[in-house]
Amino acid sequence: MKKLDSKLLEEALNLLAELTADQPAQHWVVCGGSSLLALGLVSRPTTRDVDVLARVDDEGLITARPLPDWLAAAAEEVGTQLGLMENWFNTGPSDDSFFRFGFPEGMAGRLIARDYGPDRNLRISFISRRDQVFFKLYATADTDTGRHFQDLKELQPTAEELLAAARWTRTQDPSEGFLFVLGKVLKALDHESLIDEI
Repeated sequence: MKKLDSKLLEEALNLLAELTADQPAQHWVVCGGSSLLALGLVSRPTTRDVDVLARVDDEGLITARPLPDWLAAAAEEVGTQLGLMENWFNTGPSDDSFFRFGFPEGMAGRLIARDYGPDRNLRISFISRRDQVFFKLYATADTDTGRHFQDLKELQPTAEELLAAARWTRTQDPSEGFLFVLGKVLKALDHESLIDEI
């Protein structure tokens, strides 16, 4: 199965838009590796999937779960045609906790929107570099995954960004265990002094 590089990502999203052209226009918020690739924020060449964080409607950001059946079917067809991984377009990050405890302040206003398909019926809003710092710090401390940490380092966050991100992650997980791991991550980023300010 192919991983997505920036070119294949564009092809996949345009094909998804074409296959859903007879359906209502949709607007999705995407984070993770595909957002980093689309915006050219890191040097990594590929990602496994498109992480859908939320859907945008007249009310603002709402949960992306579940995807409409017609969109899930179209995504499966795209995956078959292009040889992508199963569930390459998924709602893994659309966790209820984000909608209960809140996204990073001002995130909605920093989204970077792109339209796909000949009729521009599929809008994808990628989260900004600043918000990537927030989510990557949270993912690193939550899962201890090297890929997230590498992305975070490449984003070269400032002390201010890391402090704001660290404080936000604590709204998502206030446990002492999480705080301990978060401290280790900040130390690995040479920002150990921020631990006392969280």
